[in-house]
Amino acid sequence: MNNKLDSSVSILDVVKQAASVFLVVLGIFLFYYFSEFLLIYRVLMLVVLIVSVVAIMLTTVFGKGLWKFFIDSRNEVRKVVWPTKDETIRTTLLVFVMVFVVGLSLWLLDVFLLWCVRQITGQVG
Repeated sequence: MNNKLDSSVSILDVVKQAASVFLVVLGIFLFYYFSEFLLIYRVLMLVVLIVSVVAIMLTTVFGKGLWKFFIDSRNEVRKVVWPTKDETIRTTLLVFVMVFVVGLSLWLLDVFLLWCVRQITGQVG
């Protein structure tokens, strides 16, 4: 394991990330501060700020890595072989049946153990 600090993170990246956090907090503050304005204007202002934050973050090493992660994740999801509707319905019904069978078995075990305890303690019920 290598314990050295990652030298690829520059001071400019840290400043960009701090500015991004500041802009998000500022946008949320302004959204509520200007509550007397129409909602559409406040939402548009918030969207513009969020788009700006995303654009700033995509210029940092962290942002580029995060974007690459999302692209790779999308590509992996495309490789998944999803079950058909028929397979999904059969599997769901099988789960329901098994839950019912296990529940019934546990209930019968509970009734039997209750009967045993009543026989041992001499309670009649």
